[in-house]
Amino acid sequence: MTEGFGNMKMMKKATLTSILFLMLSVSVMADDNEVYVDQSGASSTIKIEQINGSGNIIGGLQSTAGSLTPFDIDGSSMNLTLYQIGSSNIFLGDILGDNITFLYDADGDSNTMTIQVDPTDTFGANSGNYNIDITGNTNAMTLDVGTSALSDTLDLDWTLTGSGNTIDFDINYDSAVNFLDLDGDDNTVNFTGSGAANGYFYLDQTGDDRTFNIQQIDTSNNAYLKLISVGSNGTICIIQSDGSSSTGC
Repeated sequence: MTEGFGNMKMMKKATLTSILFLMLSVSVMADDNEVYVDQSGASSTIKIEQINGSGNIIGGLQSTAGSLTPFDIDGSSMNLTLYQIGSSNIFLGDILGDNITFLYDADGDSNTMTIQVDPTDTFGANSGNYNIDITGNTNAMTLDVGTSALSDTLDLDWTLTGSGNTIDFDINYDSAVNFLDLDGDDNTVNFTGSGAANGYFYLDQTGDDRTFNIQQIDTSNNAYLKLISVGSNGTICIIQSDGSSSTGC
């Protein structure tokens, strides 16, 4: 079902395909494109592209601009692909379900991403394959995977090229693999891995003035970190524990 908001124009491009139930609402406010998606059902394929321009929104988590909310994707075995090309774009929402393949590709400066994966343990967060590719400067990215649920066998890959970016992410894991390839100066990485056991984090970074705050606090004391960093200046804090208290970074 597709519906517009009042007399707003239709967005430039949004393609969504589902074999079960799909509700899509789209709008354009002034020069800014906005996409509203509320999807429920398994085995869906969803692709959204916002090409060029600035201030575009894929909405959820209370959005802003023309209000929007939700970007709520519920169901298992889904393929989700999103492209945002331009500056000051916003991607916000919730993804809930097992066996989800997710690609987010953003090119531009001052973009914002905030995503939660099954924060209330409703549909699960197991066996996800997430790829996040960011090119640009002063971008802010927040990702929480399995806040209440355990994210079993997660495969998370980040590729980030640019300077002045901030990545904040938490994984409540059980046998999760997490790789971050980071190139550029003055970048900040804040990572907390919690949960059961066998959390693997590999950070490969090149650039000066970096800040890393990394905590792995799974309850079974089986976390693994591989850090390769090339550059001058900056602060690196690493904490590994079996869930007991620490002084913090």
